[in-house]
Amino acid sequence: MPDPTKKNVSLASVRRAFATIVWPRRKLILLGLLLVGINRLCGLVLPGSTKYLIDNVIAKHDLGMLHRLLVIVGAAILLQAATSFLLTRLMSVEAQYLISQLRADVQRHIIRLPIAFFDSTKSGALVSRIMTDVEGVRNLVGTGLVQLIGGVITAGVALVILIRMNALMTLYALVPMIVFGFISMKAFAHIRPIFRRRGAINAEVTGRLTETLGGIRVIKGFHAEPQEYRVFEAGADRIFQNVRESLTATSLVTSLATLLMGMGSVLIMGLGGHMIIGGKMTIGEFVSFTLYLAFLVTPIAQMSNIGTQLTEAFAGLDRMVEILRLPMEGEEPGRTVVLDDLRGDIAFENVSFAYAEKEVLSDVSFNATAGSVTALVGSSGAGKSTIAGLAASFRTPTRGAVRIDGHDLSTVKLDSYRQNLGVVLQDEFLFEGTIRENILFARPDAGEQDVQAAAQAAYVSEFTDRFDRGLDTLIGERGVKLSGGQRQRVSLARAILADPRILILDEATSSLDTESEALIQRSLATLMKGRTTLVIAHRLSTIRRADQILVLEGGRILERGTHDELIAAQGRYYDLYTYQARI
Repeated sequence: MPDPTKKNVSLASVRRAFATIVWPRRKLILLGLLLVGINRLCGLVLPGSTKYLIDNVIAKHDLGMLHRLLVIVGAAILLQAATSFLLTRLMSVEAQYLISQLRADVQRHIIRLPIAFFDSTKSGALVSRIMTDVEGVRNLVGTGLVQLIGGVITAGVALVILIRMNALMTLYALVPMIVFGFISMKAFAHIRPIFRRRGAINAEVTGRLTETLGGIRVIKGFHAEPQEYRVFEAGADRIFQNVRESLTATSLVTSLATLLMGMGSVLIMGLGGHMIIGGKMTIGEFVSFTLYLAFLVTPIAQMSNIGTQLTEAFAGLDRMVEILRLPMEGEEPGRTVVLDDLRGDIAFENVSFAYAEKEVLSDVSFNATAGSVTALVGSSGAGKSTIAGLAASFRTPTRGAVRIDGHDLSTVKLDSYRQNLGVVLQDEFLFEGTIRENILFARPDAGEQDVQAAAQAAYVSEFTDRFDRGLDTLIGERGVKLSGGQRQRVSLARAILADPRILILDEATSSLDTESEALIQRSLATLMKGRTTLVIAHRLSTIRRADQILVLEGGRILERGTHDELIAAQGRYYDLYTYQARI
């Protein structure tokens, strides 16, 4: 049974290709078609001149006509070469520019998708979508589409000339071409899904390869290299099998073209030979006819190759459209509230949240007033990070509401909220580049004084002063050249520089040694003043001064209060705190 989704996506890609790719470049494409038309018309001069060369110049020794033919053919060849250069230069450059634009469009859309999308999609697969799927689209603007249309025009002109020269021989020539055209249409319908599958396979293999390279230390630590060899070899073989299938189909079309066109040539040779012997056709007319026939046959034969390119282009467009049709984060029609002057009051009202129908938060309610510090503690999986994700607007509650200054966060324009938000996650993520560039990530336009102040406040300068290049030290991919504690301090400096109204610290001191932690606690005390702060910490000694502590178990708030109140209650918090104190 046919897949209706595939059909709809294909139609969407065709409409989008015309509306966003072809039509905006209509002037360039028309110029390309004009150049192709001139190019192909110039190409028709040579076969047309052969009749006069044989029947007049050679047979009648007409030197005057020979000179005229040489001038005309030479001028046609020169013009043909010039138009060919201009065509390739204009269309190929525009095609590459189109690819760069499409990659930027897809990347811009993907980066605006919700967090849930990234939780279920490999980053390597997304890289393949951005970098590979749009490659074939160049043929919609480049020489592929223009050559296809130009080939149709050339074949049409050649067909008219051939019919006028000899209608019977033209009919014999058309029969194998019609058969070839019918079979090619069926073949391309078979090839297109193959290209679609290739895009999906490439994305999967690229995704796994990206994970392998990113986790190289784990692989070497567990001596898992042979396992990764096998996984990648299996993926590479899947790509090979897909390519072999497509090559088999396209080779069959090409071979069939050779066979049918060859059979047509045999028919023309036999029929032409009889006509020349019977005096119904001159030798010059026969040579000219066969040369014109080449201008009819060659574009049709080339269409198999161009058709494959366009099929690959539309397969890539199908996959691109699948991504571009996904709703972006914050596009919900109800998001109309703009937070112009954020105070920072956070309220959770009977909030519940579920991952894939498994509830991880149940009926959670609490208030975090502006400028207060709220600490979230509990065992692993209790729901602490989920609360932080909801407060950061990375997630939307399944039930209940998260309110910011009294506004339901699901109705707030995310840009106006997140520009007031600072986040330091448990998995501190640094970009490849320098320490300075990573600190500036929060505020690219910040001055040197602000950067230095943030570095001092997070005690980044404490270790960068020992580096030859200081803040301009290159840290490698994901900050691999720094220790865990150093990476954490750079992340904190980034948050300090952002100067947010709301601060979320998810295990912000988890990677620090005792000495570094003491330094960071002092800088955090300064950072958190006047800011609404949510702190997640396993080290309970770091949150003793919090305005309120929420103890979570099984997605519910089990206890709440200050440190002293919870210690006095001798409940779950008391057990956790005294247990850590004994370690």
